[in-house]
Amino acid sequence: MVKDNETVIEEFNELVNMTPQELEAWLKEESSQSSGWNKDDDSGETIGHESGRKIIEILDKNPNKDPDSYEEEDIAHMRKVVAYCKRHLAQEGKAKQDPESKSARSLKNWGHDPQKA
Repeated sequence: MVKDNETVIEEFNELVNMTPQELEAWLKEESSQSSGWNKDDDSGETIGHESGRKIIEILDKNPNKDPDSYEEEDIAHMRKVVAYCKRHLAQEGKAKQDPESKSARSLKNWGHDPQKA
């Protein structure tokens, strides 16, 4: 069953626990680029790194998190973020235990800092 937009927005705002500034600073670090799957475009950027840039755009566009201010494109990406974070948090306890693990770094690319949770 597909989650309704309201649920996606609520879960996104719970799971993404990094501010746009924190996420932007993280994405500039070398370790943020060394986890995850590379995109198919030969850019060298990972899918999670690209996702982080989209998350920053979403957060910057709607700093008050007004549910009525998100566009369909935003909600589509938010849906991916929620699915990714929930799946990885359920599968990998290592992210909380080791902030330098590939899992923790990957989650941070998707806007979730396991050390804050």
